[in-house]
Amino acid sequence: MTDLALNPHTLPGIRLFDMPDQVAVITGGARGLGAVIAAGLASAGAATVIVSRNLQEASETAAQIQSAWGVRSFAVTCDVGSEQAVTAMVQQVLDQTGRIDILVNSAGINIRGPIHQLSLEQFRDVQRTNVEGTWLTCRAVIPHMITRRYGRICNIASALGVVGLANRTPYTSSKGAVVQMTRALGLELAQTGVVCNAICPGPFLTPMNIPIADTEEARLHIIGATAMNRWGELKELQGAALLACSPAASYMTGSLLTVDGGWTAR
Repeated sequence: MTDLALNPHTLPGIRLFDMPDQVAVITGGARGLGAVIAAGLASAGAATVIVSRNLQEASETAAQIQSAWGVRSFAVTCDVGSEQAVTAMVQQVLDQTGRIDILVNSAGINIRGPIHQLSLEQFRDVQRTNVEGTWLTCRAVIPHMITRRYGRICNIASALGVVGLANRTPYTSSKGAVVQMTRALGLELAQTGVVCNAICPGPFLTPMNIPIADTEEARLHIIGATAMNRWGELKELQGAALLACSPAASYMTGSLLTVDGGWTAR
């Protein structure tokens, strides 16, 4: 009997992880996880739009990606917590490219400390970027994707959206919200050709985490919490991002891809 999975008549005409002619918008794409994800998408043939509040950093990252992979890459400045700025950013991308196939919401901040030592404004700052920024960017891009009956939304949540950690109430609250936003959007968009999934990274040594890399807290409660007992290497997130952003994700929506060295398995 012929295995239907191997029957050439059941297979698509393109390789599932190839993204030629697609346009990917990556918020927070100038450095850290966002920049690594942008590079991974460029390696699969996608044009990349590097979105950041820091235009110089974003332009440098875009130039490096274009030089390395030979695909179009350019920078757009945007504060994702501003409704007006997000609307303008999306329109600028559409004016320059005519399409947005992939949205990666990687812009994020972290403010640490015991709850009684944090101000309400600090808590709100984290929600504004991590939650409101993700929501605003999704809202601005989704109508275009629905019109074209195709889209891949990849929200960067966190293992700390699934498990708790002391002295992280602003960040864990925000990432838990991103997890639930992803699930709700997955259901909302299920009949549109647009899928929405989230990656939940564990401890990666990004610029956000460098200040705590050598602390006792990190050794005991962060690195020590992973089964692999180490920081993740940035490149180790690219595979999950390629899956979530590619045609291969066509039957996956509202899902969480956890890349955490075994943290949440315990």
